[in-house]
Amino acid sequence: MSKKNKWLFCGIIIIASLLRLNGLAKVPVSLFGDELDVGYHAYSLLKTGRDYYGNFLPFHLHSLAEWRTPLYLYSAVPTVWLFGISPLGVRLPAAIFGILGIIALFLFVRFFYKNEKLALLASALLAFSPWHIQYSRGAFEVTELLFFFFMGLYLFFKGLKDGKWLWLSALCLGLMPWIYSSAKLYTPVIVGILVILYWRDLKKLKPKHLFGAFLAFVIVGLPTAYSVFAGGAAQRFSYIGVFSDPNTEYAVGDKRLHDVVFREKQGGEFAASYTDRLFHNKFTYWGDMIVNNYLDSFSLDFLFYEGDINPRHSIGGIGQFYVVEAVALFLGIVFYFSGGSKADVRKKWLILFWILTAPIPSAITRDGGTHATRLILMLPPLIILMAWGLFNTLTRLKRGQKVFFVSAYLGLFLLNFIFYQHNYWVHYPWNSERWWHSGFEEAVAYVKEHESEYDRVVFSVANEPPWIFFAAWYEYPPKLWQENFPLDNVVPLEGFGDASHIDKFYFASPKENVFRWAEILDNKTLYVASAKEIPMNLILEPQRTPPGLSLMHSVAYPSGEPVFYLLTGAANE
Repeated sequence: MSKKNKWLFCGIIIIASLLRLNGLAKVPVSLFGDELDVGYHAYSLLKTGRDYYGNFLPFHLHSLAEWRTPLYLYSAVPTVWLFGISPLGVRLPAAIFGILGIIALFLFVRFFYKNEKLALLASALLAFSPWHIQYSRGAFEVTELLFFFFMGLYLFFKGLKDGKWLWLSALCLGLMPWIYSSAKLYTPVIVGILVILYWRDLKKLKPKHLFGAFLAFVIVGLPTAYSVFAGGAAQRFSYIGVFSDPNTEYAVGDKRLHDVVFREKQGGEFAASYTDRLFHNKFTYWGDMIVNNYLDSFSLDFLFYEGDINPRHSIGGIGQFYVVEAVALFLGIVFYFSGGSKADVRKKWLILFWILTAPIPSAITRDGGTHATRLILMLPPLIILMAWGLFNTLTRLKRGQKVFFVSAYLGLFLLNFIFYQHNYWVHYPWNSERWWHSGFEEAVAYVKEHESEYDRVVFSVANEPPWIFFAAWYEYPPKLWQENFPLDNVVPLEGFGDASHIDKFYFASPKENVFRWAEILDNKTLYVASAKEIPMNLILEPQRTPPGLSLMHSVAYPSGEPVFYLLTGAANE
């Protein structure tokens, strides 16, 4: 690498690091439930060697709502040891793997295309990518997934030249299903494509290298293969897949009824016909969902205008890419797949198959059409095509044209980037405060500081299930949690009905409205109430606290809107 390119590469990595690490503890505004789940699992593993269900060093970790792949959770153990269950402790692995992924993409593109400038351009695009930045700043597994994928590809093509690298490639690719569930389906697909396209090169390698790679892939892949068919992954897919959509029967029946009513108006019989059943059944319904999901993944709305509508996956108001990058993608498609492209046929087929197969795992899930997390494997080939389009455009332009193109494109790109950064740091914290479960940290911190003043503390269940928020933010001793979890030790709590509990911490909501809470709360009971349970804004008007209650503390969202009130009964000696 020339000295100039070294400086460029270092600059890209420095900027990428700043975009991923700066203010990581502040934006996003809080740790949402899944992040806290990661943190408490890592904390439990650190303290006891077991997840919070009590399973010893599990392959799949059992969480409140689902089974989780293990690698990111284990990656978070060192950072949780350093920083505790905090934004840094939980999110730092995602940021680090996001930065390492940019380096790995550079290595792959440079080796694959034998073009250092193209590799620098691809890594720069990934460094500034809003899609990649978003997932590098939350405790999402997918930046780790991309790192291992890039390294697997880099080592695979390096292994075609020198077989000793091939087993490391197999190891990296085999670890992908350990990181994120979509890879359980996608990894065999991409490995199959690589083997088919480069079989002639593989046959030339020594048998010991091929056997070593096969053995590494099988050993690493067997546990996850089992989980796909019989373990936690199968259970997770059973409630996110299109084939278990609870609306299937209703949707099919509605379509059949529509046909029957239409036919009756034409003088026909009011009964479902064979044709109705042929065109409207669970298989056609599922097929329609899958096709629509697949096509939505390539829509301009998703890629360049709206993006994923989930505020945890995207900041809203922009797509997964900047609008100006549509130009680069169009140029990349034209130049890459044209007859005069310098990319050989197998490289064209690889990128094409990569793009076409990447959305499949997401397409077979219910909301998979625009689910940016499940669609993350689309990101790299689109980045490569954008880099290809820009690079080949510049090589074809004359000096004056090149200056104009670079100035215009960089100007528009900079405007897009500034707009994105403004929204991310100024508007996004308020717009997404509910989605990131802001407020729990402050509420639990108050409880932890003042718990000795009360005989019992009751957490409202009117919002999100509070168990993981309490356990993680409190950093409740994992050994004690494992002995009591799941919290099925339900007891009757006067005024609340049945309440699950651990020690003196209860989880329930009052059966009566707020104006009768004085009858069930005494001055030794602290109730962490959801703001939606109280019709008044007690932050602005604390004097409106209902008679017989004392407002001990209020917690607000970043916008100032109340989220929790901590109440106790007034002293009644």
